[in-house]
Amino acid sequence: MTTPRNSGEDRPAPAETPAGQDAPAPSGSTHASSASSPDGHGHRVAAMFGRIARWYDILNHGLSLGQDIYWRHRLVRHLRLPRNGLLVDLAAGTMDVTLTALRQFPDARVLALDFAQPMLARGRDKVAARGLSDRVLPALADGRVLPLPDACADAATIAFGIRNIVPREQAFAELFRVLKPGGRLCVLEFGSGRTRIWKGLYNLYLDRLLPMAGRLVSGDSDAYRYLADTIRNFPDARELGREMRAAGFDRVLWHPLLSGIVYVHVAEKAGDGKSA
Repeated sequence: MTTPRNSGEDRPAPAETPAGQDAPAPSGSTHASSASSPDGHGHRVAAMFGRIARWYDILNHGLSLGQDIYWRHRLVRHLRLPRNGLLVDLAAGTMDVTLTALRQFPDARVLALDFAQPMLARGRDKVAARGLSDRVLPALADGRVLPLPDACADAATIAFGIRNIVPREQAFAELFRVLKPGGRLCVLEFGSGRTRIWKGLYNLYLDRLLPMAGRLVSGDSDAYRYLADTIRNFPDARELGREMRAAGFDRVLWHPLLSGIVYVHVAEKAGDGKSA
């Protein structure tokens, strides 16, 4: 695979290749207290997304000034899907990634998995309105224990969802398991909110304006405070790449968007099905 300019890469070499810079978001592991169990965290997050499901797309597009559409396009561009290939879209939510993938790969089949039924219901309506229901199978699923056989998927995506799964390592291991040898996992996620961006203006937006806007539109300030907190506590691109390699992926690249506010990570499963 050719490495695009200004990309980061983590590969099995003595020295790590630093992440690069390119250029621009929402939906996260986690600020759960040490007293909360992963199961309890998952139930709370699912309930939270259920509460904001009807506002989710409006807030995504509005709070990112429409950049989330471009980011999903960039994510899908990194997929490799054969004719009639099977894509697992984990944390599919309202299925924007699913629809973006089907525009680029119209003969693909998509398993759209999420743990919040109201989000899937809205996504199912969007898919049906475009006449694509025969290409998409929505299903409730826990990203830590996917209801799929080994090596069944040609590719997998997760957009603004890996922060919501605790522990992340289980989700990466499951995605590795269900991918066929040579398959790609493409992850779209915020960078670490601890990094100062635009001389701190982005951090001010994250800490103050994002929860306020979320409360005004959806009436749920907790959901967007949670979003800000999980972004702030999320690992940087290099560390996330290490987690993906630890799950068994052979090669991990990352590409910063909008000054590193968002990253696309691309991980490959070795062609022989073994980790490098």
